[in-house]
Amino acid sequence: MLRLSGLKLPLDHPAGAMPAAICERLGLEPQELLGHVVVRRGNDARRKNAIQLVYTVDVELVDEAGVLARFAKDHDVRPRPDTGYKFVANAPPGWSGKRPVVIGAGPCGLFAGLILAQMGFRPIILDRGKVVRERTKDTWGLWRRAELNPDSNVQFGEGGAGTFSDGKLYCRVKDPRFLGRKVLEEFVAAGAPDDILTEAHPHIGTFRLVSMVEAMRRQIEGLGGEYRWQHRVDELELERQADGTQKLRGLHLADGGFIEADHVVLAVGHSARPTFEMLHRRGVHIEAKPFSIGVRIEHPQSWIDRARYGSCAGHPVLGAAAYSLAHHCANGRTVYSFCMCPGGRVVAATSEEGRVVTNGMSQYSRAEFNANSGLVVGIDPERDYPGGPLAGIELQRHWESMAFVAGGESYHAPGQKVGDFLAGRASTGLGEVVPSYKPGVTLTDLSRCLPEFVLEAFREAIPVFGRQIARYDHPDAVMTGVETRTSSPIRITRGRDFQSLNVAGLYPAGEGAGYAGGILSAAIDGIKVAEAVGLGIAAT
Repeated sequence: MLRLSGLKLPLDHPAGAMPAAICERLGLEPQELLGHVVVRRGNDARRKNAIQLVYTVDVELVDEAGVLARFAKDHDVRPRPDTGYKFVANAPPGWSGKRPVVIGAGPCGLFAGLILAQMGFRPIILDRGKVVRERTKDTWGLWRRAELNPDSNVQFGEGGAGTFSDGKLYCRVKDPRFLGRKVLEEFVAAGAPDDILTEAHPHIGTFRLVSMVEAMRRQIEGLGGEYRWQHRVDELELERQADGTQKLRGLHLADGGFIEADHVVLAVGHSARPTFEMLHRRGVHIEAKPFSIGVRIEHPQSWIDRARYGSCAGHPVLGAAAYSLAHHCANGRTVYSFCMCPGGRVVAATSEEGRVVTNGMSQYSRAEFNANSGLVVGIDPERDYPGGPLAGIELQRHWESMAFVAGGESYHAPGQKVGDFLAGRASTGLGEVVPSYKPGVTLTDLSRCLPEFVLEAFREAIPVFGRQIARYDHPDAVMTGVETRTSSPIRITRGRDFQSLNVAGLYPAGEGAGYAGGILSAAIDGIKVAEAVGLGIAAT
């Protein structure tokens, strides 16, 4: 079979239009096409009233070699790639060696554990939080009653921060081995809808993710893996080597327990601040890295649908519209949209007492009233927090604490209407847009909890975005602060063998280590690190 990309058909094309379009594109007679399978479907909405669907299809032909020869210079006509996953190592029958440990049960830790289990290495998976059903109750405790559990919340527990998100399953990382396909196939096997295998921008949503991570946990346990909940790692047991580097020998737990381990995947997520502090104290190589800071901005989803799709807004094939925006400002900053959640809600995402953090979430249906997105400004260590590897954490904490105060010190978030923000005055009442954040929003002046350079950049960028997305700069749109957990503020640097630069046996992975951003990229990184661990164990 060969793979044909970029095949365009009208939005409302009939079911039988695909074979004719393939034949026309490849210059074939109908009898020369033996079959086809849709691999990917996206849309081209640049002409709002003439939206086209864009397909990638695998086609079976009578003369595949001849067609490939005729289209040798056409990058949209290529042999179908082999997307099947192949294990790089396997434990020998009856293997009883020292078991690898995975710290963290988010997307990265989940797939690291799954691959290690599928290779036969029976991993131990530790998480400071709880199983997903109990964690969900604790998370709702913050949203409904303003009661925070610092160890069980949006950031910590089974499924990680991705569980309470839009469940986006696409990323921009290079993936020549099609590891993303492995991730999607495992999700479908765990109960995700089949369409995530073909949609150009697949998503799952929170409620479906809950049952999926449970199903994957059962698979890991069925293969000999073991989960240990409410187990926080407080110290590393290190052994100094002759060359001056250190070797990991085990993990000291908060409850006084100890786990002997030579291979540890560190997949703790971007909010594991006490862990980052412990690693820095123990001399593990850590670097400060860029991240972003800003707010969540909300508009009625109907506004975004109309702006993006025109008269096609509401079409069932298109669903709720998304957007992606960026603007380079005169002050040298870049403002951009982040983690856009169509038909969703803004959620409380703090993991520390006395601080307010926002994030976005959608269900699979994306049917709630508002659209929301992060509106953030990129910052970097040299310019904005030059105080050492952990300075970004202190910057985050400062503005999260200021947001807590501005919101009334009750885990309510500070909010402001766009019109008031642009005019430089505090908001005192709502207009057409009702904010979705729970436990509640306190209207105020967001200048109380954001750096001046962020405010300056927003005031330049928002009117620009309003010219790109109609009503984006509507005076009644609501901004809710603060968004500080866009990505990890550190990188736990690793070598080509995926191990820490100066601690052998420690494998930094995923978002917390600075090597991923989102569910899919974190899961892919978890697979890569698990493979490195498997090869390391097999070599001993």
